[in-house]
Amino acid sequence: MNNHNIPASVWKVNVDVLKRFLVFTVACTCVGVVYMQWTYIWMLRAEMAEITQRFRPLDTAGKEGGICCDAAVCYGVSCYHRFLERRKHEGGRDKRDVTEQKKQRKRRQTEKHTFLHLVPVSSQSYNDHDTTVLSWALGQSRGERLQVSGDTVTVEAEGTYFIYSQVLYKDTPWAMGHVITKRLKGAETKPMKCLKSMPSNVSQPLNTCYTAGIHFLESGSSLQLSVPRKSAELILTAHATFMGLFSI
Repeated sequence: MNNHNIPASVWKVNVDVLKRFLVFTVACTCVGVVYMQWTYIWMLRAEMAEITQRFRPLDTAGKEGGICCDAAVCYGVSCYHRFLERRKHEGGRDKRDVTEQKKQRKRRQTEKHTFLHLVPVSSQSYNDHDTTVLSWALGQSRGERLQVSGDTVTVEAEGTYFIYSQVLYKDTPWAMGHVITKRLKGAETKPMKCLKSMPSNVSQPLNTCYTAGIHFLESGSSLQLSVPRKSAELILTAHATFMGLFSI
């Protein structure tokens, strides 16, 4: 068909229909775009509301201490930097705790294994009391619960102690021995004694007397070893004459 033969009225109708179709198409497209944008915005708002609700505990934990809460782990939020801060803080505290525990353990071990071993230095004779008192030097020791000064051992911390002593005699009487005297707040007791007979058929009699025992010693009490004989003949060597005690 030749387009030149179409009447003008028909062309006018076709143009109007085309315009209306185009307007309708554009309107539908705009409505569709607006609807899609509104739907997308609504979805974003819903997601933001959900995220805010989910991670509100995380914000609260961050304000309180900056520590990553369980919600952050569950919902995949990285809080490694907070974890490092927490580990750093706890690590310093743990180191201090471990150091303090080691010090306390060492202190307890030291107190538990406190001991004092004494070697003789000299002897002093007292005619008025008919005694000979030995003075001591520190041989070996551990801890500060036991202190020695001259002829006296002072107990700084109460406890149960094993006490031992030995003296080598070269005197002529038929028997020799020594006593350990305990003094506390003016009271005096003799918790340990040692007596040994001396040989009589030799030109120079020698004999040792050893004694040991377990006793409870109060804080502030003192011990002294003496021979109940003035001017007693003793051999003051470290391997033959000694005194010591240790906590048990």
